[in-house]
Amino acid sequence: MEENQKLRSVATKVIEKCEGLPLAIVTIAKTLKDESMVVWENALEQLKDYVASKTVNSCLEWCYTHLKQDDLKSLLLLCGSLSYDGDISMDHLLQYAMGLDLFDHVDSLEQVRNRLLALVEILKASSWLLEDHRPQDRSNFNEQRCSSLLFTDPYNKFVKMYDVVYDVVREIASKDPHPFVVRQVVGLEEWSETNESKNCTFISLHCKAVDEQLPQALVCPELQFFLLHKGEYSLNIPNTFFEGMKKLKVVDLSKMTFEEVPSSLIDSLANLWTLRLDGCYKLKDIAGIGKLTKLQVLSLVGSGIRGLPDEMTQLSNLRLLNLNNCKELEVIPRIILSSLSRLECFDMTGCSNSQWAAVEGDHSNANACLSDLNHLSSLTTLSIIIPDAKLLPKGILFDNLTRYEILIGDSWAFRTRTNKALKLHKVNRGLDFGDGIIKLLERSEELVFLELNGTKFLLRPSNRMSFVELKQLDVRKSSDIQYIIDSMDQQFMEQGDFPLLESLFLWDLKNLEEVWHGLIPIGPFGNLKTLDVYSCPKLRYLFGLSTARGLSLLESMKIWNCEAMQQVITYGRESEDKDGGTNLELFPNLRTLELINLPQLISFTSKSTKERQSQVPFFNHKIR
Repeated sequence: MEENQKLRSVATKVIEKCEGLPLAIVTIAKTLKDESMVVWENALEQLKDYVASKTVNSCLEWCYTHLKQDDLKSLLLLCGSLSYDGDISMDHLLQYAMGLDLFDHVDSLEQVRNRLLALVEILKASSWLLEDHRPQDRSNFNEQRCSSLLFTDPYNKFVKMYDVVYDVVREIASKDPHPFVVRQVVGLEEWSETNESKNCTFISLHCKAVDEQLPQALVCPELQFFLLHKGEYSLNIPNTFFEGMKKLKVVDLSKMTFEEVPSSLIDSLANLWTLRLDGCYKLKDIAGIGKLTKLQVLSLVGSGIRGLPDEMTQLSNLRLLNLNNCKELEVIPRIILSSLSRLECFDMTGCSNSQWAAVEGDHSNANACLSDLNHLSSLTTLSIIIPDAKLLPKGILFDNLTRYEILIGDSWAFRTRTNKALKLHKVNRGLDFGDGIIKLLERSEELVFLELNGTKFLLRPSNRMSFVELKQLDVRKSSDIQYIIDSMDQQFMEQGDFPLLESLFLWDLKNLEEVWHGLIPIGPFGNLKTLDVYSCPKLRYLFGLSTARGLSLLESMKIWNCEAMQQVITYGRESEDKDGGTNLELFPNLRTLELINLPQLISFTSKSTKERQSQVPFFNHKIR
């Protein structure tokens, strides 16, 4: 008791040093959480030495010194130097961290990602960083907000900083033994002659006027990180600019308007690990890039390149290649893919014009064919458009993929919400896809089918592990489909099939007669939360009563324009409905119900004789 009273007294004095400022109080409280009396008393003594007029800055500086891990401090300084535009991309942080070799004892890109997420969570918990949930604008491509499959969760795509935290971290970074410098382009040539330029390891340059120009060369012999924000202004990079920065490991020249990479970048930066040229829409030529043999990260998001040069075969250390939204990219020489044995992440989202070679024939001097992806033995993350299902080789294997977004057929914009997404558009489902794609289909977390043809049913489980990871199922404009799931003559039906399915969307299916055709196991769709059914004119009901009773987590049900529907829930569809007299509540978590334009609807649920005698309770909670 006495110890607690003493701790309370010391804590009160610490709070007084914060002068009632919420951010200072929260940050210090989280820093000292679960610490001993000795640590609290030491903190109080140290805070007494700070200048009262700079209370927030002083408190935050003290908290920084008490971060327990060096990589936390390094990451925080990096974030503070990047937060110039308000938000910080997790993808960018990962690429920078890989280039700077920021984390010890990590061997794979996946480990770097996990470490980054863990450290960011610690910094969020201490109020150094904030979450940024702003939605991505898909109608207007913006490479700053274009996130990869590595960060699909909306809560971990971007982070932010309070303005006061940003200012304090920048001040701390500028006093670091190897200072981080954030400055404008103007006066850069004079600055390059100072001692600060000779010692700095990190520089972030900002162009703020149309007449600003870079010097012919910038002499920073210790520099490891170079980031250039050109804003809305045109800015030329002299070919000799990088000659005095031979230790550079990370270069970010995103949104520059050059047509080819500055020659000094290629010739002088032999130690470069990360190169980002996102949004360089005029960039057509990356010849000579093969000289950067230590390169591990190459990001060309939204650039104007038309082909990958043969010299890329020398990039044997490359682990991440991001070609997202390179709409003009057509040529991918076959010899390149067979050389990138360490590649772990390959992103070709939006590369709809890539000319993949046919499976058959001699490809020695041609574009890569899809079977060449099998050479990428380290590949774990893949995002790709396959314009024609006939290009799929039957022997293609994706056993090592832990994240993928594979779109087969015509490209279209559907936001991926999970780590494993397979999307088919205008594809004949009757084609023999081969084992590789079938396995991906059955272990996907998200399946999207648009204008599918050639089959009456959509999904048919082939074993007990089929579709156990499926979370999102979206089927639209597929007039051949009569059944979503077909379990006729199946031996693999298990209790609780589709255990993780959260969302089911059925839109404009002109011939859909049943959601599930055949024997239905006990308790399928137990995790379903959202159900949308639009324009299915032959659908007479959705589920049998026993299936409906298992939908205890369902929150939203919308049924529109289903002209033949007579009951939403029907009795007698399944053999297990024979015990339907039980008085289980239907849809206890339902909050939204929309039944619109159902002219044949007689009742929400049909009932057996027992059901007529025993009312089935549902809608006991508020719905709209």
